[in-house]
Amino acid sequence: MKNLVLGNEALAQGAIDAGISGVYAYPGTPSTEITEYIQTSKIAKELGIHSMWSVNEKTAMEAALGMSYSGKRAMTVMKHVGLNVASDVFMNMAVSGINGGLVVVVADDPSMHSSQNEQDSRFYGKFAKVPILEPSNQQEAYNMMHYAFDLSEETQLPVLLRLVTRLSHSKSGVTFKERRAQNGIQLPINTDRFALIPSNARKQYNRLVEKKANLLIASETSPFNKLGQHKDRSLGIIACGIGYNYVMENLSEDLEFFSLLKISQYPLPKEKVKKLYQECDEVLVVEEGYPLVEELIHDYFGNSTKVIGKLSGDLPLTGELTPNLVARAIGLYRKEPQPVSDLVVGRAPQLCEGCGHTDLFKVIQEILPEIGPKKVFGDIGCYALGALPPVNAINTLIDMGASITMAKGAADAGVKNAIAVIGDSTFTHSGMTGLLEAVNENTSITVVISDNSTVAMTGAQPSLAVGRLKKICLGLGVVPEHLKMIVPLKKNFKHNLQVLRNEVKHKGVSVIISERPCIRLSRDSKQQIKQKIATLN
Repeated sequence: MKNLVLGNEALAQGAIDAGISGVYAYPGTPSTEITEYIQTSKIAKELGIHSMWSVNEKTAMEAALGMSYSGKRAMTVMKHVGLNVASDVFMNMAVSGINGGLVVVVADDPSMHSSQNEQDSRFYGKFAKVPILEPSNQQEAYNMMHYAFDLSEETQLPVLLRLVTRLSHSKSGVTFKERRAQNGIQLPINTDRFALIPSNARKQYNRLVEKKANLLIASETSPFNKLGQHKDRSLGIIACGIGYNYVMENLSEDLEFFSLLKISQYPLPKEKVKKLYQECDEVLVVEEGYPLVEELIHDYFGNSTKVIGKLSGDLPLTGELTPNLVARAIGLYRKEPQPVSDLVVGRAPQLCEGCGHTDLFKVIQEILPEIGPKKVFGDIGCYALGALPPVNAINTLIDMGASITMAKGAADAGVKNAIAVIGDSTFTHSGMTGLLEAVNENTSITVVISDNSTVAMTGAQPSLAVGRLKKICLGLGVVPEHLKMIVPLKKNFKHNLQVLRNEVKHKGVSVIISERPCIRLSRDSKQQIKQKIATLN
């Protein structure tokens, strides 16, 4: 029987059926549904699979490594920019190796639908020298989880599995397999490899480098890397991950006329690539993201004009691939898409009607003429929409937690009246250390924590900050006299404006917690939040 599921859901079910004991993640589009699926799965609950959200991607990956250390199978999930946050442990656990199978699932976002960049996580896998898997469709995403955990335990390495937005968020029929039992606790025989003092780390790094030959063999013999050669050798195609799907959409009826190498496991299978390259007049590389494979082929065979793709301009260097773009690169006729009619007017995303962020931004807008322009540092969350019209209240938006540290750096440079705006979940994710740094130097900045009691932008997951923000700020050393609580409502506008005005004038660190639950939370959720706050206080 086939089940109609998202790519994310197929992967999540695959992880359950592959015997995971825990998933560790921080919500981030396009990866969020993977963890949510496991959280709501009746089977996962019966099996006792750990699935609580982590405070950030670094803590998620470290906890997953801890579960792997115990001998059990663990998965950690994040979007591509989340891997930046977790890169410290990711690079080092490639050196230490793992015990129970550990799969790192990263969902990239070509075209930046909900992200600051469109980086290609395959480069991280190559950098760390670990196996990389890249499914081409939903069924393969499911099947790969069983294979990935087996590969991880066989090589004693974490396995990076890369998704992209279109695969994560599209549905297809998927057949599920028989479920594998979870591993029991079995601590590692040799713990020295997990203690990366230099003497141990040098040995482990040598072992990692020595594994390259076996990883290449695994890639050459992988069931996910397939080479089909045909009579017409004028054009050979190398299709990676979802790029294979786009190629097949164009060639399913005419495949006999093309030589095609499908790649869904890395390191790059050199022998298969060499065979295709030597026997074809021209080679088109179809890959979503950066031209990683195309660059490697140029390295293998010199700057060959036989190789075309993103670097040659036959496919675009930015944005998502589409079946039409691939068709034109292959040489098939496809009409250009019709331009959107002038009758359809583009509309920028807006904050929800009645959002507490809006009432906070009105206060900030009011004070801008007094403090001067270009001094409000923003962060990642719904409130990032404050950078767009009609609000226009935020001037920067770089990464999780950067609002506080950028405001501090600007203040260090002599900028007066710097304001940092950060959400509650983003604050606990990456803002606390920045506030501690500002407190340590008593930097003259005002930090506004817009607390809506949830991780609203990614689907209203629970925030680990609920009921804890005031105590956290006091614990970090914020002076009680300059830790203020406000409620962002129209009726409180004058009071809130005066609070902000006073704190901006303060010569030192001040924090304002703007507290009001997200308008989209259910009545029951808001009641639960109130009860939790009452319990913690």
